[in-house]
Amino acid sequence: MRTAVRRVKIYTPLVLLLVIILGVVQLFRPLPDPKLTLTARSTHTFPGDKPSLTWPAEGQAAVAAAGLGSLGTFGEQKPVPIASVTKSMTAYIILRDHPIKKGDKGPLIDIDKTAETEGKKNNSTDNESTLDTVQEGDKISEYDAIAALMIPSANNIARLLARWDTGGDQEAFVKKMNDTAKELGMTNTTYTDPSGLDATTVSTAEDQVKLGLKLVEIETLLDITKKPSWVDPKGKTWPNWNRLVPFNDSLGIKTGTTTKAGGNLLWAAQKKIGNTNQLIVGATLAQHKPAIIDTVIAASKQLMISSQKALAGETVVKKGDVVGYVDDGLGTHTPVVATADVQAVGWASLTVTIKLGDGGTKLPRAAKAGTEVGVLTVGEGASQVKVPVALKSALVEPGIGSKLTRVG
Repeated sequence: MRTAVRRVKIYTPLVLLLVIILGVVQLFRPLPDPKLTLTARSTHTFPGDKPSLTWPAEGQAAVAAAGLGSLGTFGEQKPVPIASVTKSMTAYIILRDHPIKKGDKGPLIDIDKTAETEGKKNNSTDNESTLDTVQEGDKISEYDAIAALMIPSANNIARLLARWDTGGDQEAFVKKMNDTAKELGMTNTTYTDPSGLDATTVSTAEDQVKLGLKLVEIETLLDITKKPSWVDPKGKTWPNWNRLVPFNDSLGIKTGTTTKAGGNLLWAAQKKIGNTNQLIVGATLAQHKPAIIDTVIAASKQLMISSQKALAGETVVKKGDVVGYVDDGLGTHTPVVATADVQAVGWASLTVTIKLGDGGTKLPRAAKAGTEVGVLTVGEGASQVKVPVALKSALVEPGIGSKLTRVG
């Protein structure tokens, strides 16, 4: 008994000291970072069968919505000549590697003798569309050069831009075009010139849509291609070959017509759904029914309009719905609610993702009810719909009891 009592007297202070040390450590060691957890469903599928679009009567076509994926394809996706649609890649590389700030026109480019000489070629005898007002010694801004490329489809300016970008080596620019095509997953595309005059430049509608989805991310380009006409630096007005603009929320992008290639068009359009501006890209190739430019414009118009009609919004979360909670890491869950109705954008049969995130800001440990603490996101990329989420009740920092009893 005396031994037991002695041991109690010896070890009790040690145990109490250890308890005190453990309690101090528990109180003062760092708290885990709060995290948002989604409790709403993580996907939404639009009811119904996949929409049937108005496809052309011949050739091939493809349509996709930015951030949502493919709406479908028509015809055999085999490489065919694309004529001046080629200039879309030329414009993409120039604006990617030499971006123009909003409201600016970019650097000035010297017009060389070659650009002037080629500018004298014409459509009837040389099968060339050119900017015929340029002269050696002139300067043209990058913005106007892209406009000349995309609206009157100037072959001489396409080659000038290729030389400007590579220090005079047009073949090096063509290599850059093909390297870029590979990077974008355009596996059935081969470029042999920057203008598209060569029939050996071939692609598919599906591949051109992949490029188009990158082009619609460039605001400067769409600012140009949605214009019904353009006035060159010498004051001459050039109508846009793409007569889809400015109607039906069309945004351009590039026509291409030759006898061998037929009528071709890489086009883009928009549709306002809720507070978002949805972007649609399509390509219509190998339209050979005369007149080929009229045929491809008409076919693309019907396909574009049917694609716009297919795209719709559907409310998946209502304002005030609990969509998740803030987990303080110590067992307390504080619910968060949507601050507005949330729409998913898509078409029948499409499944879109729903995510809850902090929106790039650190979550607080304590905050009043109604404080915005994150973002509910529906969809991907350009199609995303984002709505802030807020605390349904006050977020309270963990108390002493929670700190002392935490494990891990």
